[in-house]
Amino acid sequence: MDIKYEIRRSKKRKKLTINIERDRRIVVLAPENTSDEKIRQVIDSKKQWIHEKLGHPQKFAAKPHAPGKEIINGESLYYLGHQYQVELIESTNDELVFDNKFLFPMQEKEKNLVLLKKWYVRCAKEKIIPRARKFAKDLGVEAESIKIVDNKYRWGSCTTKNNINISWRLMQAPMFVIDYIIIHELAHLIEANHTPEFWNIVKAQLPKMEKAKLWLKENGQRVQEEL
Repeated sequence: MDIKYEIRRSKKRKKLTINIERDRRIVVLAPENTSDEKIRQVIDSKKQWIHEKLGHPQKFAAKPHAPGKEIINGESLYYLGHQYQVELIESTNDELVFDNKFLFPMQEKEKNLVLLKKWYVRCAKEKIIPRARKFAKDLGVEAESIKIVDNKYRWGSCTTKNNINISWRLMQAPMFVIDYIIIHELAHLIEANHTPEFWNIVKAQLPKMEKAKLWLKENGQRVQEEL
């Protein structure tokens, strides 16, 4: 069976790597002068590894429920790793209010998921962007931009133009997990590949790196699928 893949070349990249995204896309990250033929040869040599990754029982486990979350009284939602109860209230305000509870306007029932996403995005911009700038300063790097994005299958990314993108869905995770993703992407401004040097950079900034990776392994699918 032929393997379909996307190629992303970069002047800064020193070696070829293959990424399997959570939506099962295969992305080849390659140095700028790598030929299509060379990439095809590498893909052919890694066919068994690719098929094993695509069949990973945890990364691509079947969804335990239909996507989406119903906003009803007594339901709970995650914010910074903790669960808070949902309450529908009579209100003249058409916005979600957080006060140790998620207070949704009863008259906006059909729009409550939209209000929730909007609230998460606002919180992400307020909390993640300043935090990312601080960590960038600590690392001695400078990103072209730091943006909050609506990405369901990637927590973050560092583009070839040095732009850092972070998913707003991370606002459901504990702060040490958010810090891990921020530092992980910023570290790519120093080392493009996941080399031992790269992981040393991340761990030096975040001693809880392994704990954060474990949290994402155990909870990541739930966080990504619910909204």
